[in-house]
Amino acid sequence: MDEMIFPGSAVRITNQGDLYYGFEGQVQRITDGRIAVIFSGGNWEKIVSFRRSELELIDATAGPGKGKKK
Repeated sequence: MDEMIFPGSAVRITNQGDLYYGFEGQVQRITDGRIAVIFSGGNWEKIVSFRRSELELIDATAGPGKGKKK
């Protein structure tokens, strides 16, 4: 069984066909079976929604780009 994802969880995009593949972000909200993830980098910020199957939980305490799968 997959681990539960809640708002505030750190996640990585795992869908290799997606523009955001490999990006790491924070779950903003969960609505209608979709999970909205917020990405920010320097002077930009973007919210994109994904299916649960396209995300994996990561350890946000490892630092940027070094998140390990929980």
